[in-house]
Amino acid sequence: MVRRKTMLKGRISRIGRYAIASSITDQCITCTTFNILAPIYKRLSDDEDDIGRESDYRAYWLARNRRILDWLLREKSTIICLQEYWVGNEELVSMYEKRLGNAGYISFQLARTNNRGDVLIICFRCLTIQPDGPPSSCLGKKGLLTAVHRDYFSIINHRDLLLNDFGDRVAQLLHVELVSPCFLNRSNNVRQEILIVNTHLLFPHDSTLCLVRLHQVYEILQNVESYQKEFELNPMPILLCGDWNGSKSGHVYKFLRSQGFVSSYDTAHQYTDDDAHKWVSHRNHRGNICGVDFIWLLNPNRYRKLLKTSWNETVFSLFKSLLRRASLTVKDAFTFLKVDSEGDYVTYSGFCEALRQLKLAGHRYGLSEKEMKDLWVQADIDGNGVLDYREFQQRIWYSEELDDGSIHDNDHLHDPVHDIQQAIGFSVKNAVLFPTEVEKGMWPEDYSLSDHARLTVVLSPVQMPCSKLIF
Repeated sequence: MVRRKTMLKGRISRIGRYAIASSITDQCITCTTFNILAPIYKRLSDDEDDIGRESDYRAYWLARNRRILDWLLREKSTIICLQEYWVGNEELVSMYEKRLGNAGYISFQLARTNNRGDVLIICFRCLTIQPDGPPSSCLGKKGLLTAVHRDYFSIINHRDLLLNDFGDRVAQLLHVELVSPCFLNRSNNVRQEILIVNTHLLFPHDSTLCLVRLHQVYEILQNVESYQKEFELNPMPILLCGDWNGSKSGHVYKFLRSQGFVSSYDTAHQYTDDDAHKWVSHRNHRGNICGVDFIWLLNPNRYRKLLKTSWNETVFSLFKSLLRRASLTVKDAFTFLKVDSEGDYVTYSGFCEALRQLKLAGHRYGLSEKEMKDLWVQADIDGNGVLDYREFQQRIWYSEELDDGSIHDNDHLHDPVHDIQQAIGFSVKNAVLFPTEVEKGMWPEDYSLSDHARLTVVLSPVQMPCSKLIF
């Protein structure tokens, strides 16, 4: 016990040491997510015409990744999730595996599909790669590396999630149990298990890719739900870590919030969903700074909408935003949808045609016929086969305004059984971004470790009553 306390208190880097260290107790765990910028993507000059990449110069990428590992090992988070890990470089892979293994980590790595470049994750971070990546001469497998410390976790199971989508994205699912005696409640024998997911979503090169990114999150959550159902798991906390390539104002953020997930960093700093510019974590290749790196937490006592319901509502929200972007009023939008109708209503064919014109359907990564049908069924409230003006307003145009964040319709919730049981969840004790300037919405020009900030969160286990959910 003394040795563990020493390790916890000694693992925090000098920058931000007091903010995090003051939050750590013997019963805390820490989680770090970090996009470490694959050398094949790192330009050696800000000049767009300069195609020189760090991957061409061994001394450069080796020195930078050694500094990254030095920091990770000094911080010694119990969970580490890295993105843009250069899986295709044997020397770099060997260095990470050796140093992490010697420090007591159990690690997993996953490359993007189709030999696409991507991110390294430690402690389950999902791998992704950008479609407009570097020249083929410097391409190599990139992906995720996930690592957890064996002093704190035993591995129950893990799965590689291959999305096989337009962006060749992947994710990792890790099912672990806390093993330290200080985490165990011997009195009621509550097992402290966690599901950890690591991922890296597609970069939004244009607005048409928003639906692709939503599909990626939807498929990840479907896999998590299927895993829980397959093994009939008791309620447990879920951590989603990674580079989400989207801010708090985006549809991916709204989708995850509708499923009950909370942003750990925003929770720690008491920021609301509207505080989209309080912090940043990335300066992208266009020079824009934004907050895109999250550690999402879902505690087992949170009631939430059915996943399919949240998906449909988020797609409706995207649909509405595209209509509004075209400067359509509610009446104009309704008229746009009922273009093939002779009456004051929208037909299914008119609804599908509108989705195609807005590029939400009709291409290989658009909505499927089944997904369009599911949307239609939810929009057609009375089930009479057409969409009238009232239904259009209620289900599409004003759906967000009518939903104040609380859930009123029990039919849209997971149905709990009556017997209440004890489960372990987490409270967010603290969260820190480094470099510290990003916490004020600024990007320091002298920061060269990556084009992303590191996010570390301190979590404390708490007991909470909950009902087992039936999917």
